[in-house]
Amino acid sequence: MHAAGNDYIYINLFEERIEDPATLSRRLSDRHFGVGGDGVVLIGPAEQGDFSMRMFNADGSEGLMCGNAARCVGRYLYERGLTNKQNIALQTLSGIKQLQLTVDPVEDRVIRVRVDMGPARRDGSALQPPQALLPEILEYPFEVEGGIWTVTFVSMGNPHVVIFTDGIDALDLPKIGPPIEHHMLFPQRTNVEFVEVINRGELRMRVWERGSGETLACGSGACAVLAAAVLTGRADPKAWVHLRGGDLLVEWERQQNRLFLTGDAHFVFQGEVK
Repeated sequence: MHAAGNDYIYINLFEERIEDPATLSRRLSDRHFGVGGDGVVLIGPAEQGDFSMRMFNADGSEGLMCGNAARCVGRYLYERGLTNKQNIALQTLSGIKQLQLTVDPVEDRVIRVRVDMGPARRDGSALQPPQALLPEILEYPFEVEGGIWTVTFVSMGNPHVVIFTDGIDALDLPKIGPPIEHHMLFPQRTNVEFVEVINRGELRMRVWERGSGETLACGSGACAVLAAAVLTGRADPKAWVHLRGGDLLVEWERQQNRLFLTGDAHFVFQGEVK
């Protein structure tokens, strides 16, 4: 499945048993010698909530949360008959995420999914495990590989470094992304977003995801980008975020400090592997 081009291989743990998901993700995610994808997502029972989601990046590392994957899980659960609920509590490593499904009443098909992505934080206290020493970083000059980038840090339960700049299409992300992802400030590594402001209601971004490299979209990254844009006076609390894989609507209810992500989710193909 994919959502805004963020493609994962989804495995139903109600039917399958996976002994070593990290190794499996490395093998299957290889786009030349495997199925190909940004990683593997396991859909299973939950200790809290209705269902659980675990996601593993292409390098085998386990991610805390992925808003695009969560939307795909919502559609999978409904259209594969695991639930008839249109409001689903999904257990992730960064907490329970509420999914709100919009269903076509004629075709009984999920049109879009809205995800309550939870609060945005400006330090590492919400990360799992918490990074208590990670300071608040707002418009901070950051020297990496001989260049200086002005960065803002936002935690969506997973870490994001947001950089506002022009000419994002020309950036060499495989060169710029890794030294920021692995910077000593981020012992658990970090995702990195490069953002152009179109206007107060539209943003463009490219993303370097920890453990996967550049991907076509990142849901939690889009939320972090909107939060950073609002905090720095660049955008309104509701805006479209345009990614290489598609468009996402992000809304920040600041009084409750909750971000909501709305977008697509698509089946691509299904199969079996040994």
